[in-house]
Amino acid sequence: MPSSSDLEDDLSTPRTAFAGRGNAESRTHFTRDPQGILKAWIALVLWLIVISIESTTYLSAAHTSRMLFPLFHFLFGMDYFRFMPWNFFLRKSGHVFGYGLLSILLFRAWRETLPAANGARWTLRWATIAVLGTALVASLDEWHQSFIPTRTGTVHDVVLDTCAGIAAQLVVFLWLLWL
Repeated sequence: MPSSSDLEDDLSTPRTAFAGRGNAESRTHFTRDPQGILKAWIALVLWLIVISIESTTYLSAAHTSRMLFPLFHFLFGMDYFRFMPWNFFLRKSGHVFGYGLLSILLFRAWRETLPAANGARWTLRWATIAVLGTALVASLDEWHQSFIPTRTGTVHDVVLDTCAGIAAQLVVFLWLLWL
């Protein structure tokens, strides 16, 4: 098990883009890659577009159940009332996956844009910005859904999405610690 000083050294190892530990030269010279910054922000914007599409009436519970119920009925012989908890579970799993990924993409974009002076691969600053950004997008998404007749905007989903963002940041931290 690494000590806390090993953790600081490992997470503050300079890097180029996503090269990991790299060779001795990449550890001593931190470089910013404009293409890396652009790629990180493009990925984030594309994912935000996916989230905004998922926020429309076309992916409401009624619409997803119309798509998924026939599949569940065919594969498992499930009736509609046994299917409904599965539809709920799948939709909430989609929240966890979608907003967890958003948090990771936010972390990556801010890490590329605001590099640490010591070349750290993880900072609390990037993780905090990612979680706050996730909470903001989740809040705006639920607010938007409150105006759509087939959708409902709930604080519970904002909490779920924000928790998914926090969990994703924990995964990022542990992943970078492990590398």
